[in-house]
Amino acid sequence: MGAIYLVRHGQASFGADDYDVLSDRGTTQARLVGTELLRRRVAVTEARSGTLSRQRSTGELALAEAAPGAGLKEDVRWNEYDHTDITAHHGGGAAQDRADPRAFQAALDTALREWVDAGEDSPCAETWPAFRARVRAALDDLVAVVGKGEQAVVFSSGGVIATLCGALLDDPATGLLTLNRVAANGGISKLVTGRSGTTLLSFNEHAHFDGDTAHLLTYR
Repeated sequence: MGAIYLVRHGQASFGADDYDVLSDRGTTQARLVGTELLRRRVAVTEARSGTLSRQRSTGELALAEAAPGAGLKEDVRWNEYDHTDITAHHGGGAAQDRADPRAFQAALDTALREWVDAGEDSPCAETWPAFRARVRAALDDLVAVVGKGEQAVVFSSGGVIATLCGALLDDPATGLLTLNRVAANGGISKLVTGRSGTTLLSFNEHAHFDGDTAHLLTYR
């Protein structure tokens, strides 16, 4: 069987003018992900990320620790949903606010549920069915090139990873709406592929943020 590791990016800059930049903590998390992949002896045969800065930076920092010779291939299909567009059309248009991140999370949860429920009728530039289809296509294309005994790593975002993990459990919507809420920055989910298809082996592993590194654990 082959293996695919889905890595959520490190902490971004919540509430800043440019959210799509790793925070200082996010940079440290990304390096620690690389150390964890090295500890697991992951021999990276394929490395991919979305085109968002927080995804690419996480990949570059992690691979520098785990697999310096691996090239990182960018694919826009691994990008996160557009939370700005979704909250503008659903859930009352809430904006990120450093002073009250819980309020934003609650508004985002409501917006995502409305987005899912709206289906193709959502006014967003990308509907839930379109998002679900593109992230699954990205995974299917990767599965097609991961051979027996090979190991691939993808650096993406919580919504993408949660949706795919939910899909492998036959419920992508619950994945987005439930698993996404507990996805840790720098969390690692493992899939295995083979003749019987693709199977979710683990979701959101983050033991590399236990003990002496517990202060690095974040979710937003």
